[in-house]
Amino acid sequence: MGRVFVEHITGKAYCCKYCHTHLAKVEELLSKQFHSKNGPAWLFGQVINVVPGPKEERLMTTGMHVVSDISCTKCCALLGWKYEAAHEDSQKYKVGRFILERAHVAEAAPAVLPPPPRGRLDSSAPPLSFFDSHSSDVDDHYF
Repeated sequence: MGRVFVEHITGKAYCCKYCHTHLAKVEELLSKQFHSKNGPAWLFGQVINVVPGPKEERLMTTGMHVVSDISCTKCCALLGWKYEAAHEDSQKYKVGRFILERAHVAEAAPAVLPPPPRGRLDSSAPPLSFFDSHSSDVDDHYF
């Protein structure tokens, strides 16, 4: 199967409810006024860490659309779909955009970066070995 590479988002983001893989920046949320067969759904301009399924025509409440289901790259959970084409002119604004079903999405905790590593010149850093903790002046008289 190969190795799964997952992109991470800095700042506020939405993630997969099941494995917490980042899916979209908060700024990419375009509308919360959508519905799926499982309940509320959100329209996003761009998402990451998803795998598209095959394209298929699907009759929705707003008419016929060509869509592909999208799944989480990491855990393979079905998250929503991508609009590939719309037959009605009034629905063409959806093409290339993504629906994530609210039931499968959570708000990601802001990424906390670890502190930078302490350098060797940092006096608060613990010695790496016994010899690092003793000055060379003191040790020279033993040789």
